[in-house]
Amino acid sequence: MSAMLRTVNRVLLGLLGLLLVVLGGSVLAVGLGLNAPSWWIHHGKDDVLLSDSERTRWQDEGWWWPTVIAALAVLLLLLLWWLAALLRRRRLTEVLVDTGDGEGALLRGRALEGVLASDAQSMDGVHRAHTRLTGRRNAPGARVRLLLEPHVDPGTALTGLTAGALTHARQSAGLAALPAEVRLRAAKHRAERVS
Repeated sequence: MSAMLRTVNRVLLGLLGLLLVVLGGSVLAVGLGLNAPSWWIHHGKDDVLLSDSERTRWQDEGWWWPTVIAALAVLLLLLLWWLAALLRRRRLTEVLVDTGDGEGALLRGRALEGVLASDAQSMDGVHRAHTRLTGRRNAPGARVRLLLEPHVDPGTALTGLTAGALTHARQSAGLAALPAEVRLRAAKHRAERVS
């Protein structure tokens, strides 16, 4: 899914960039005195983008300016949402593993996440575990969320995670370090009625 989103983002950015270059370049070319084709929106150096009649055409209509402002506000919100989606921290797709021969190998990030989550979830008192790799492929980090049973001491769970699953993942991948951000939460069970 992320590869498809990346492709869509690249295609949209490429098309938007191409459109802006063509429009800006043509306006610049006409402004510098080059002859434009008869169908083009600009015809000479002194031509304006919008004439007085085009600018004031809808001025007396009460719906015009609210519609323009609403459309621009929606466009701005969509562009801000797109920018936020592009800037948000992405999941690490691969990790560079030191094989000891100077070459190295690439390990799928999801595979390491799955093993780390499985190891963490197999710990006593862990109801559910979720992991995500962040950082760079040669210096990954981990974000771990553990849902603990009510009887589990959080300190014990954290020590077990550090000494067990995180150490195992770090050693298996041949990493010098695997910094982790761990979030612990207690599982809430519904009370059962006893009769």
